[in-house]
Amino acid sequence: MDVVSIGETMALFTPDQRGPMRYARNFSLKMAGAETNTLIGLAKLGHKTGWISRIGKDEFGAFLLHSIRGEGVDTSRVTVDDQALTGIFFKEIRNEKDVRITYYRKHSAASRIHHEQIDEDYIASARFLYLTGITPALSESCRKAIFYSMDVAKKHGVKIVFDPNLRLKLWSKKEARKTLLSMAEMADLVLPGYQEGIFLTETTDIKEMADVFHQLGNEIVIIKCGEKGAYYSLHNQSGFIHSFPVKKVIDPVGAGDGFAAGVLSGLLDGLSISQSVERGCAIGAMVTTVPGDIEGLPDRETLEAFLKSVDQEDIER
Repeated sequence: MDVVSIGETMALFTPDQRGPMRYARNFSLKMAGAETNTLIGLAKLGHKTGWISRIGKDEFGAFLLHSIRGEGVDTSRVTVDDQALTGIFFKEIRNEKDVRITYYRKHSAASRIHHEQIDEDYIASARFLYLTGITPALSESCRKAIFYSMDVAKKHGVKIVFDPNLRLKLWSKKEARKTLLSMAEMADLVLPGYQEGIFLTETTDIKEMADVFHQLGNEIVIIKCGEKGAYYSLHNQSGFIHSFPVKKVIDPVGAGDGFAAGVLSGLLDGLSISQSVERGCAIGAMVTTVPGDIEGLPDRETLEAFLKSVDQEDIER
């Protein structure tokens, strides 16, 4: 196994038209979850990925399980819960920069994930354990499960990759900051967005931000700067990789998950940090060009074609 992750994936409803959702009459059903978005991105690139989670014994749960398994992710450690429902949420797109999310996930099946559900051997078999700050916000049992999984990873020498993925709709700022910093202390690689970095480190200087994470014990720090690109830092090496231009941004949600898939894929392939971040930037850009969180995630052939097309545009200019 290359990458294992733990978290909630939900059924996603998106109106077929833009604007306030109150005027929508037709919706498209898709799936979305930060962890599975990244796992699917990795699976499309040929990596072996596994998902630990909990879904309801309902049609939405069946839809998610069928879809995620169909994308090549191992779902053998997903528990079907007959005591709780699968979470759902709505994505309201008013324009390219105004995307509003409404969750219906309180007391969902995934909020009942607990540490006894975590298979130690399954995590030990992976090269990376990929976690986000969303899962511990769902419930106390989820929080305990996440920290237990990190202890297991440490015990077996599995590298921990942590994306804060801050969701203040789920918990208070005080609780979020305390928990996310505790997770960061246990991670080998952190992937905060710039605004998340400000929230956690209380500095706006990107180099100082990286230093704070290094002081917490993070070997590699990669700070996502949205459409500008990403900054990376490790040991005495640092740099900035600029984003890839796209003709039109259709849906920015999911770009960070695609970025994480690109970075992890690069590291699994033995690329340097700068090359891995570049791959992350490329996939993040590709995700924004189509509706949905996973629809823009490329296979290797599509990724290589995109990179060649960008290189060709640079030459022609």
